[in-house]
Amino acid sequence: MKKQILKIDGNSLSLKKIELFLNNNLLVELTPEAKKRINKSRALVEKWIKEDKVIYGVTTGFGEFANVKISPEDLEKLQENLILSHAVGTGEFLPPHIVKIMMLLRVNALAKGYSGIRLSTAQLLIDMMNNNVIPVIPSQGSVGSSGDLVQLSHLVLAMIGKGRCWIMVDGRWLMENGKRKNEKIYSAKVALNKFNLNPVKLGAKEGLALINGTQMMTSFAAYVCIRAKKLNKIADISAALSLEALRGTDKAFDSKLHELRPYNGQITTARNLLALIKSSEIRKSHIENDLRVQDAYSLRCIPQIHGASRDAIDYVCSRVEIEINSANDNPLIFPDTEEHIEGGNFHGQPMALAMDFMGIALSELANVSERRTERMVNGALSGLPRFLAKKGGLNSGLMIAQYTAASLVSENKVLAHPASVDSIPTSANQEDHNSMGSIASQKCYRIMNNLQSVLSIELLTGAQGVEFHKPLKCGQGTEAAYKEIRKVVAPMNEDRILYDDVQNVLGLVKNDLLLNSVESKIKLK
Repeated sequence: MKKQILKIDGNSLSLKKIELFLNNNLLVELTPEAKKRINKSRALVEKWIKEDKVIYGVTTGFGEFANVKISPEDLEKLQENLILSHAVGTGEFLPPHIVKIMMLLRVNALAKGYSGIRLSTAQLLIDMMNNNVIPVIPSQGSVGSSGDLVQLSHLVLAMIGKGRCWIMVDGRWLMENGKRKNEKIYSAKVALNKFNLNPVKLGAKEGLALINGTQMMTSFAAYVCIRAKKLNKIADISAALSLEALRGTDKAFDSKLHELRPYNGQITTARNLLALIKSSEIRKSHIENDLRVQDAYSLRCIPQIHGASRDAIDYVCSRVEIEINSANDNPLIFPDTEEHIEGGNFHGQPMALAMDFMGIALSELANVSERRTERMVNGALSGLPRFLAKKGGLNSGLMIAQYTAASLVSENKVLAHPASVDSIPTSANQEDHNSMGSIASQKCYRIMNNLQSVLSIELLTGAQGVEFHKPLKCGQGTEAAYKEIRKVVAPMNEDRILYDDVQNVLGLVKNDLLLNSVESKIKLK
């Protein structure tokens, strides 16, 4: 079977293409036009070097050393020293899929043709991606201005044969007994040699062109955006299943109500909920005898709460789509006018603010999800057996599952504090305002993972709740969700290890199996 190819031109990368790149292990290839642009900008850099022009980072030092002129014979050494001195990260290693997106985004920025890099250097980065040679990169050390210098330096360290790499098989880790089988870390030289690749000797401008950019924070941002759009739908599914378990009313989802406050996210969420519970036997069973005037906010206001997060997610994704197709190094080379312009496109503020906003939006989805879980396990509020336990007292049921959700939601509240409001000057105050976008994006990634677990707990709880309404069935979408959950988790008749149940449902969430199952019955927006 012929491998699919992702054509990179610097302008048309999208979140959808990044998702396909990861999931299908697509090969990457520069378009002919991108190659021409890269060669054109490099030719201009070579011309300036021959003319001994003073250009920041090409014939001068970096940062505070911008006023130090470098002799022609030391230009290559200058670029290698840049990588060696800047590869000073610490902390846990970045997830390999995030690093692979980093590599893709860096190539896409270079493909725009404003960086002055050699085509052969860009090609090495592509060859590493295509062979799944993934640099090992520490997660901490970036302040998000001059881009993600530290992490990108560790990436380039592998390119020059001085770093370390993982090697993935078919774009994925081999698993054995639930653990990574190929966790082994190789020296970059050994990893490159396995695929007949040679380390690059950086030319003038190339080190700076490779590390000046927002690719780490934007890689996290892109991945979070891909997941967030799906998690918003899963939040609607989990909320609808909880509504079934709690025998909530659908009156608050009437389109006439939402058209009077026409936020797109709110209207979309209300439509999703009505579609999910359509033809629900549970709803029909109490529609005439429901004495409650209105439900609690966590049910009644699902369109307003989920909808606000949906609008925030859409906004953030629109910012990320801009960033992934941007030239964000310094200086930028303009071959058509033979200019070089020193500027600040590397500054991470657009991503910092976006990721802080995304973190808040995802935190709120988790926040209200936990409230619904609490209502289901609280017998005084639900009208269901306490903690959804059969033979309560002897069995604790889902009592402590709600504890876990509460813990994750509390953690999210701390993580949602914005990183972008902080700044610590660096480089002898030459870099006197830093975005901290790297921190914002990594916090948001943790919030996203916590949200997945909180939604999994709500789905598990909702499925248990509807057991007490049998033989009545749920709606078209909620019944599909219920059946998918029951493929991996049996109804709880007595206490058992809930960790396994939560992890099984979490697998359905992470692998999109639950979402795909529901969307095979109804299409969610």
